[in-house]
Amino acid sequence: MNDHSFLQDFHHVATIGATFNNGVDRQAATANDAATRTWFAQWIQDAGFELRVDGIGNMFGLTEWTPGAPYVLIGSHLDSQPLAGRFDGAYGVVAAMHAAQEISRRIKGTEQAPKFNLAVVNWFNEEGSRFAPSLMGSSVFAGLFDQDETLAIVDPDNISVQQALSEIGFLGTDPRPIPAAYAEIHIEQGRILEREGVDIGLVEHSWYTQKLDIEVLGEQSHTGATAMADRHDALVAASKIVLMVHDVTKDYDEEALVSSIGRLSVEPNSPIVVARRVHLVADLRSGDPAIVRSAREKLLRDIEALAREHDIQIRVNDFDVRQIRHYPESGLELSAKTAANLGFSTRRLATMAGHDSVAMNSMVPTVMLFIPSVDGVSHCERELSTDEDMVKGLHMLTEVAQQLVHGKLTEGNDQASFPSPERAAVGPSPS
Repeated sequence: MNDHSFLQDFHHVATIGATFNNGVDRQAATANDAATRTWFAQWIQDAGFELRVDGIGNMFGLTEWTPGAPYVLIGSHLDSQPLAGRFDGAYGVVAAMHAAQEISRRIKGTEQAPKFNLAVVNWFNEEGSRFAPSLMGSSVFAGLFDQDETLAIVDPDNISVQQALSEIGFLGTDPRPIPAAYAEIHIEQGRILEREGVDIGLVEHSWYTQKLDIEVLGEQSHTGATAMADRHDALVAASKIVLMVHDVTKDYDEEALVSSIGRLSVEPNSPIVVARRVHLVADLRSGDPAIVRSAREKLLRDIEALAREHDIQIRVNDFDVRQIRHYPESGLELSAKTAANLGFSTRRLATMAGHDSVAMNSMVPTVMLFIPSVDGVSHCERELSTDEDMVKGLHMLTEVAQQLVHGKLTEGNDQASFPSPERAAVGPSPS
C-alpha cells in the first residue's frame, strides 16, 4: 500500500475549511463541506469508481466486480463540528478511499470475483451541529429516519436540509447501493487506547443516548425599567437548567452518566432586554439505560418545579433517543484475528459517542474500529492522532474490508432479519 499517498490525501483534506489553530470548520451543507465533497467526488472519478449521491446527500464511490451483488460499505463522514478537529470522520473516509483502491488492485490481479462489491461512503451530517439530530444521512439510509421529514428539518437560520443540499449541488437522486455489510474506522475520542498502549480498539457496543429538547418561555421586558419582582426571565431559569443537567451526574457512580447542554439560543438576545425565550438541548448518555431514564425523570420533576417557582412555561420533549446496539460477535472475532495477523494489539471497548456505524449496525453486520487519540481530546482544534496510528488503522481497515467482500462476516447470518434501506420509519423529533 502507498501509505505516503494516504497521508498526503488526509493532510490535504485538513486544509479545506482549516481554522487558525489547525482544526477545521466544515458544518453540513456549508461552502466548506461542499468543497470537501467536490474533492471527494473528483477522487472517486479519478479512481475509476462510480459516483452516486442519494436523496439525503450521502455520497458513494462504487466499484463492481460481481454484477448484481450487494455492496460492502466502508467510510465515515467529512462534515465537522464548528471549530473542530481535523481527524473526526475525515480520517475514516480517507482511509476507506485508500483501502478500496488497494482491495480493487488486489482483486483485479486475480481471476476470481468476490462475493460482494465495494463502496466508499461519505455520510451526510453525521455531526448534527447545523442540522439536528446527528447521524442524519446514515439514519435515513438505514430506514431509522424518514427522508422527507429529515429534508424538512431547518437550521437556526430557518434553512432546510433540502434547501441547503440543493444550494451546494449535492441533493442527489441516485439509487442507493444495497448493503451487505459495513465497516468504519475512527479516532477513539477517548484515552483508553493511548493509556494502555493498544493499537486498535474493537467496538463491541454503543452507549444509550437520550436528548431533551427544552424550551423556556418567559416574558420580554426592559432590563432597566422592569422591577425585579415583575420579571419572568427565561434566561435565569435556563441557567438553572444548565446546572441541573450537569449536577444530575452526581447522583450516580463516577462516569456512569455523562451529560451536557451543548446548544443554547436566547431571544431576543439584546443587552437591554430580559430574555423571553431560551432553547436548550440536553444530552444524557450511559452504558446503562436505566440510569439515563432515572436521570431524565429527575430532570423533568426538577424542571417542572422550576417553572412554578419562576412563573414561566417550560416545554420538554424527548429527542434523538438511541438504544444500546451490540456489534456482531463474528465481526469482533474477525477483527481480532486480522489484527493479530498484522501484529497489532487490540482491546474491546464501548463507544460513548455516536457514529454512522451505530445506524448501520441496525441494518447489516457492522464492524467498528478505533485508533488512539492523543490525550483523548476530540471535537476541538487540539484533536490529534499520529500518522503512525493512522497508517496502522488504514492497514487494519483494508484487511477487514478485504475479508468482508469475500463474505466472511455474512456467513451464516440471516440477512432477512435486517430491514431494507427503503423501509418506512418514524422521522426525528424536531429540535
